[in-house]
Amino acid sequence: MAYPVQGAGLGLRRAMMREEIAPAAVDFLEVAPENWIGVGGRFGRWLREQTERFPFVIHGLSLSIGSPSPLDMDLVRSIKAFMREHGIRCYSEHLSYCSDHGHLYDLLPIPFTEEAVRYVAERIQRVQDALGQRIAMENVSYYAAPGCEMSELEFINAVLNEADCALLLDVNNIYVNGINHGYDPLEFLRGLPGHRIAYAHVAGHYDEAEDLKVDTHGAPVIDPVWQLLGEAYKCYGPIPTLLERDFNLPPMPELLEEVGRIRDIQKHVKQLAPREVSYARDR
Repeated sequence: MAYPVQGAGLGLRRAMMREEIAPAAVDFLEVAPENWIGVGGRFGRWLREQTERFPFVIHGLSLSIGSPSPLDMDLVRSIKAFMREHGIRCYSEHLSYCSDHGHLYDLLPIPFTEEAVRYVAERIQRVQDALGQRIAMENVSYYAAPGCEMSELEFINAVLNEADCALLLDVNNIYVNGINHGYDPLEFLRGLPGHRIAYAHVAGHYDEAEDLKVDTHGAPVIDPVWQLLGEAYKCYGPIPTLLERDFNLPPMPELLEEVGRIRDIQKHVKQLAPREVSYARDR
């Protein structure tokens, strides 16, 4: 599977409207479609300017793929039109759910069961059929694991295989879950299907306690997460990677410095001898 974008990207937020982002500094941008579908006026014009200047991907917030409620096919059709209008390269969503007879405003964990695998995979396939293309599902952070019959890694692999969809690899979520649930992040990373990775996310988090990390996207990326990103590149090659920052936004130069660090790690891995890098896409 070819990557939809290349290089190092940045999550675009409305708070960045007054900032000038140079194409030399960022290779691609990402938005949440729900925040932009149907938006006109100066916001709509600004988004159009950006989608004409940069490759774009979108990362959804409310598909609620694991919900017991019916799929919102009106939303899917709106996303399809939005992608066509702006030339969007890839649509990703969370492998979780956020609604049940109403929006719950949080990303809740899907039970890791065989029944849930079949249920979620069928819903992903329906979305892919409606869009006419694969979507990428993100490994999410979670803080409870009700009714588990398998591990998180087994569940993710089973859903991806059953649905024949792509993976949005969130490196920070692997680090956070590894701390919170007591598993080896590197072992987890190596167990993922590298040939299904569309692109990656990296972000900061909040330290609630030594053994409890909260995925907030509100802080700089920490060194252990940068190191885990480097390990991901060693496993799967220099995957296109996007920096997420949702609040506590620093000045643009600080954000671009982190984007630049992604590029530096990608460049370093490209310079490694071929025998030192395992490219899962070539297997």
